[in-house]
Amino acid sequence: MLARLDVSSLASDLAEGLSERDVTFRLEGKDDPFRLDPVPRLIQSEEWAPLAAGLAQRVRALDRFVADVYGEREIVAAGVVPARAVDSCDHHEPLAARLPDTPVRVGVAGLDIVRDPDGRFLVLEDNVRTPSGFAYVFAAREALDRHLPGWLADGRVPFRPAIDMLARSLRAAAPEGVGDPSIVLLSDGRSSTAWYEHERLAQMLEIPLVGLGDLSVRGGRLAARTGNRRVPVDVVYLRTDEDRLTDESGELTDVGAALFEPLSRGTLACVNAFGAGVADDKLIHAYVEDMVRFYLGEEPLLRSVRTYDPGIREHRDEIVERIEELVVKPRAGLGGHGVVVGPHAESGDLSETARAVAERPEDYVAQEMVMLSTHPTVVDDRLEPRHVDLRPFAFGGEDGEVAPGGITRVALDRGALVVNSSQRGGAKDTWVMT
Repeated sequence: MLARLDVSSLASDLAEGLSERDVTFRLEGKDDPFRLDPVPRLIQSEEWAPLAAGLAQRVRALDRFVADVYGEREIVAAGVVPARAVDSCDHHEPLAARLPDTPVRVGVAGLDIVRDPDGRFLVLEDNVRTPSGFAYVFAAREALDRHLPGWLADGRVPFRPAIDMLARSLRAAAPEGVGDPSIVLLSDGRSSTAWYEHERLAQMLEIPLVGLGDLSVRGGRLAARTGNRRVPVDVVYLRTDEDRLTDESGELTDVGAALFEPLSRGTLACVNAFGAGVADDKLIHAYVEDMVRFYLGEEPLLRSVRTYDPGIREHRDEIVERIEELVVKPRAGLGGHGVVVGPHAESGDLSETARAVAERPEDYVAQEMVMLSTHPTVVDDRLEPRHVDLRPFAFGGEDGEVAPGGITRVALDRGALVVNSSQRGGAKDTWVMT
């Protein structure tokens, strides 16, 4: 297939086309190009089906966990997840326990999936606050379809229906008794890291794109100014960079202050719900397989990369002893910053990290090293292997749905393992083939 194509020219054409359509990712205050590799990643349906089933199962358990944390905390009482792990979560929102229950807490999840040397898919991290990347799948698919021969896509499962999955999830989150909810996408505006995505999703969902200045509360109901009129709002698709209800001092954030009254009266729902960040905390990741068993009474269909809780003495001792073999992450870190990859780290950095874990175990988490799989990637005028992971998207609701494919993220530098866009990683369209 690839032998018939001039991959270097194709890569240039893709970059030019994406730039013309303003497909960017905002980084350090500037619009950074969306780096799309022209070689799509293909996953056969017989491989995809069990992965999708595992993703849907996992998101159901995570949704139950968020509801439980702000409810009876049965999983803590049962000793399955330690209270210290929950209460010390950076995104634990005690005030969320005062809000009425909502049918969907985790409406959109973008999980980071890696493939181990045995070919198994494993979950590296769970992202259930404001996972990004969904709109870029559409941009990638459209760009490739403009430049690749049509016959290459024979047997490819369409991704377009995924926008309907998102719409169904947003509607499913609506307050009780609201049959046809009014939905808006709330953004910080052009300063947001994912402004392109916000514009694109609002357009595709056919919902208003609004900012905090467009919102007001009257009689316990949220209203949004769209054009020259104000419309009542039942569901907010929350895409602001500030995803907390309260700040470190316990005071309402600007976003929290704008939404708290209608949320507390049960006239408004947010996707994802405030406080959902307890479910994508890097330490809580160590307990997700146990959540599946506890809430669903099922064995996990999709395993996690083995994760160690430094708050457990045995785990902490093993981390310090095996520091050169493990990956150690700051618990509150984002975008790959501060991650120490044991086999690739300097001895001084390893010693410093081991000391930090021993002194402040609540600030770190450790995982087994999984060498990311590689995929042919265009580098200059040739194909070279580059490390990749996969971000598929799963949607909450009555049954839960998983979009067919997603974004494969690529570490563009030779030997690099950090694939995040925030560190100038690239992306590949991901095709599920029948």
